[in-house]
Amino acid sequence: MSSLPRRVKSEAKALTSEDDELPSFLNSSSESEEEEEEWEPKSKIAKRPRLPKKNEAKTKKVAAPRSAVARKKVKKAAIKEEMDVSLPIPPAEDNRMQLLEPKEEDVGTKPKTLNQKPEVPKKMEINSFQGKKVKSLENDEEPSTSVPVVGNQVKHEKSEEDFAFDEPPFKKIKSTTCPEGKPVKNLGGNKVKEEFEMNWDIVQALSEITNVESWVCANLIRLFQEENTIPFIARYRKELINNLEADALREVQQTLEELRTVAKKTHTMIQKLKKEGKLSGCLLTALLNCRTLEELDHVSAPYKTGSKGTKAQRAKQLGLEPAALSLLQNPMELNLFSYIRPNTKGLSTIQEVEAGVQHILADIFAKDKDTLDFIRKLCQQRYICIQSALAKVSSKSGNEKDIDKFQLYHEFSCNIKNIQHHQILAINRGENLKILTVKVNIPDGVKNEFCWWCVNERWRPKQFLKPELMRILRNSVEDAYKRLIYPLLCREFRSKLTSDAEKESVMMFGRNLRQLLLTSPVRGRTLMGVDPGYKHGCKLAIISPTSQILHTDVVYLHSGQGFREAEKIKRLLLQYNCSTVVIGNGTACRETEAYFADLIMKKYFAPLDVVYCIVSEAGASIYSVSPEASKEMPDLDPNLRSAVSIARRVQDPLAELVKIEPKHIGVGMYQHDVSQTLLKATLDSVVEECVSFVGVDINICSEILLRHIAGLNANRAKNIIEWREKNGPFINREQLKEVKGLGPKSFQQCAGFIRFNQEYIKTFCSSKKAELGSHALLTKAGVQGKKKSKPTPCTSRQPNPLDQTCIHPESYSIAMRFLSFIGGNANDIGKSDMQQKVNAVIQKEGLEGTAKKLNTTVHTLQLIIDGLTQPEGFDIRTDFDKPDFKRSIVCFEDLSVGTVLTGKVENATPFGVFVDIGVGKAGLIPVRNITEAKLSKVKKRRSLGLGPGERVEVKVLNVDIPRLRITLDLIRVL
Repeated sequence: MSSLPRRVKSEAKALTSEDDELPSFLNSSSESEEEEEEWEPKSKIAKRPRLPKKNEAKTKKVAAPRSAVARKKVKKAAIKEEMDVSLPIPPAEDNRMQLLEPKEEDVGTKPKTLNQKPEVPKKMEINSFQGKKVKSLENDEEPSTSVPVVGNQVKHEKSEEDFAFDEPPFKKIKSTTCPEGKPVKNLGGNKVKEEFEMNWDIVQALSEITNVESWVCANLIRLFQEENTIPFIARYRKELINNLEADALREVQQTLEELRTVAKKTHTMIQKLKKEGKLSGCLLTALLNCRTLEELDHVSAPYKTGSKGTKAQRAKQLGLEPAALSLLQNPMELNLFSYIRPNTKGLSTIQEVEAGVQHILADIFAKDKDTLDFIRKLCQQRYICIQSALAKVSSKSGNEKDIDKFQLYHEFSCNIKNIQHHQILAINRGENLKILTVKVNIPDGVKNEFCWWCVNERWRPKQFLKPELMRILRNSVEDAYKRLIYPLLCREFRSKLTSDAEKESVMMFGRNLRQLLLTSPVRGRTLMGVDPGYKHGCKLAIISPTSQILHTDVVYLHSGQGFREAEKIKRLLLQYNCSTVVIGNGTACRETEAYFADLIMKKYFAPLDVVYCIVSEAGASIYSVSPEASKEMPDLDPNLRSAVSIARRVQDPLAELVKIEPKHIGVGMYQHDVSQTLLKATLDSVVEECVSFVGVDINICSEILLRHIAGLNANRAKNIIEWREKNGPFINREQLKEVKGLGPKSFQQCAGFIRFNQEYIKTFCSSKKAELGSHALLTKAGVQGKKKSKPTPCTSRQPNPLDQTCIHPESYSIAMRFLSFIGGNANDIGKSDMQQKVNAVIQKEGLEGTAKKLNTTVHTLQLIIDGLTQPEGFDIRTDFDKPDFKRSIVCFEDLSVGTVLTGKVENATPFGVFVDIGVGKAGLIPVRNITEAKLSKVKKRRSLGLGPGERVEVKVLNVDIPRLRITLDLIRVL
């Protein structure tokens, strides 16, 4: 709260007492919260020019709705006056170390430096602060700062007063926010702290919840505020985040949003209580101490007005509240008979008066924080279980099939500490379908101990109680437990279990989706895609190695014409020299697979050695009728489009699957039951991560793929395609800056993930040379007078060999110095000669020694080495599994216990892994059968588990033919 008086002074309002301070703090934040959606900059700023968070609602982003604009402002404010930074900047050699482990003296002097310069304008102060924190933004040899280094790239569209909005937060940051001194990176603080003045430190809170070091959390808060994307942070800011993976970054980001939500709601509650005149100093402190929404509810519960219809409310309206309070405070003087009013309903008899007093006391007990804390602590020490049973209604009138699905939960009981996430989601679904009834069972011992504690300790009367009053007190405690506290505890337990289960379900979906998107592409093959069907036939599509549609057709394999259609299929395969068939796993998949397997066994397609594979067609039919599909394949029937999609899923899974909304790719668990907002945000983030890490060739990739690159969106992707169509191919990364709507921040985020095929560019440049020369003469002669024309790409731009690597443009200067250090040439990138030179230097100097000589970090140098030594066209997906190609088929009836088969993982869940073993029904390897010893040592594993696409060898443990269930044991990962 120390910065509060300073903020008030800066508004030139003379405050004389602390009482004035509180309303100023409360009013400012309340309105920003209430009017968040419809804020209009000029009119509101005119009235309150110093509100810190007033223009927050300018942007709408899914991932971090409350922080986008402030991040933008912090960044722009920092760069706008960059050249005027008057604070001394440390020498370049020590930059990196100071960034992560600043000296205590430096940290301690920062606030002083600000305070010594009162005459400096507000935005100048921000800048000085940032200059000190980030250590040397201007230095082009520092790739690890996340602010663009070229000053003239920044668009100065913000007004002066906009910058002043972010001034107070910087003053509030103290080096004490983190004992290690590392939150110097926490430049913007964060909106919760600057706006809401919570009593807890967001860095420490984030660190405790996510189990991530506090200095990493501080860095992450700043990086997210500056609008850095998760792929960019994970690849190019490793030293600031201690090499965390993208999943961990997503978890930190979601937790940060949750903490901000708590602070926002706390603030709203403070406003409400202030208007009602209920806000005391103690209550304000208690509210500002809340870290979770549950805590906030407990603290604010006694002060909520509630509905007028509660029993306690009605008793209070009858004037019984003084009697209830007197029973606790001064029972000797209490005479309940004096409250009897014969003609008033609710007061006509002594029993009614006692009941009213009892309801008021029960309400007081149930909303007391100490009482609730005691019962919660008690529950943690006891065995609390959740039970489900078959609902009586559903057993009489219900779908047999649906009821059988929940057979495991017809008589189910489990300790809430041990219950699995998938079990919670299954129980919830059964309850929603009215097939199951669910209850939380709290033992009677808890109730008895709680009632004794309430009567004898917490609510013990201050004077002797008459027996009839003691009876009322005991009844009140029991009533409070049974009617109010027990249901509250049940709701809390269910809510917490469901919330955790949903998060796990979403994270599992994300992990499975990543593995599926990163399936290794099958390049250089002509493929035949088959979308199976009965009545309407099987749709065929033959596509070339470059994904061009060569032929489409429909064949009727399952209506007695199979032999005649075999001739047509053979003719097509021979005509296009196609030896790979891709079959969708939908309706009629088994019959279609058996048909092809039979022909292959008879060598019908000779001389071609034909193989086939089964691929998931989830989402293919949805995509085939989408606007994107109509735009991509306008002349093709929607049914045939799905066959094209099925074939392309094997050729380049990533490029094809990004066209489909991620939730339609069926690799989740109960994904329709979880929070759709959280699911969409997580899955979109995973898609962005996969597309970015694989990289795209800017000159040939589709608009849909471009949308998912970090820093780009639908508009920017469209503008890039339009620029490409108008000006020809991009020659280097710098040209991206010429694209409309692609500012410095977008360029910084996307540049490292965009690739340029050097051979293609050289060919283009040489073929256009003569034409470009004549175009240049034309420009000199006539066009200059009318309008300044843009220079033609090949005359003004030169290809940069580093553009084909994963090295970020901010590190190009270090890469060039490294090349001269090892005596290499940029044109040799990816060749064996380059590998030898790099290895020789690293063996001699060591990675850390080389990094020190180049004045960079080990992480940045490693990235540069990877970029220089990876062969041209390197794809990270080559380490992942390819589809499982087959020539024969196994039937469900052929399975017997002990049979050893190979299969491909189809889906992974917390209770086990589903494996496609080629019998039309996936088998389950229970999680207990997946041990570390059986997993591949070669592959780097994020966790003890398998993911979609991995090939495994399994043994059949059990076959349940009526329920079509196969239980497997994992032998090894292939």
